[in-house]
Amino acid sequence: MDTIRNCCRVDHHTESGRRTWLKAAVGTVTLVAGIGFEAVSAKAAALTQAQRDALTPDEIIEMMKKGNERFRSGHMQKQDFLAQKRASAAGQYPAAVILSCIDSRAPAEIILDMGIGDTFNARVAGNISNQDILGSLEFACAAAGAKVVLVMGHTACGAIKGAIDNVQLGNLTELLDKIKPAIEATQYTGERSSKNAEFVDAVARSNVQQTIATIRSGSQILHDLESKGQIKMVGAMYELKGGQVKFL
Repeated sequence: MDTIRNCCRVDHHTESGRRTWLKAAVGTVTLVAGIGFEAVSAKAAALTQAQRDALTPDEIIEMMKKGNERFRSGHMQKQDFLAQKRASAAGQYPAAVILSCIDSRAPAEIILDMGIGDTFNARVAGNISNQDILGSLEFACAAAGAKVVLVMGHTACGAIKGAIDNVQLGNLTELLDKIKPAIEATQYTGERSSKNAEFVDAVARSNVQQTIATIRSGSQILHDLESKGQIKMVGAMYELKGGQVKFL
């Protein structure tokens, strides 16, 4: 375990460029030397271990919400990706791990207005969980110190539609089979077909909740961390049209 942790360590000898993601968070201003909520044009370095470790899971979730508000309003923080790259090259201290869909219209870092080093990101069609995903989440939280597991689905999801339509296509077939229990679990009285956008989105929400349940039951490590309050697991839905991330 020490070997795994060491690959994520970095000593930041200077904090002249604080991450703007932190500066914009409500309730965490004292963690960044009293700097206010305003966007800062100076170079922004990646999260340090001290900054990340001082945050609570709820504060990190609040940062995500604020970041999405900035994205929707068109007032995103100025990201200096080169500075973030340099600051995180020797190690990383992400605050969260996000499991989302591969859909090209739903890039988590952009819609939550985050930069390099802020989050681990796992993407797979239909934001489903399997053994490899569980191992990745365990690394992010137990070894590297992330405090939030966010499972994010989205509206008009093609994987959800494929599961509803019972699509058969190579390896995709087995992936879609993991979504099908969410179809049965979705309580909906209207037309239960992939042509009904409302039903598709309802199944997507059920699938997010199902994935979280699968993570809890499939990983004793993450279950124990959550039980101790060291991490929080939360679901969300991203609306493609309006751009809002709605936490469930």
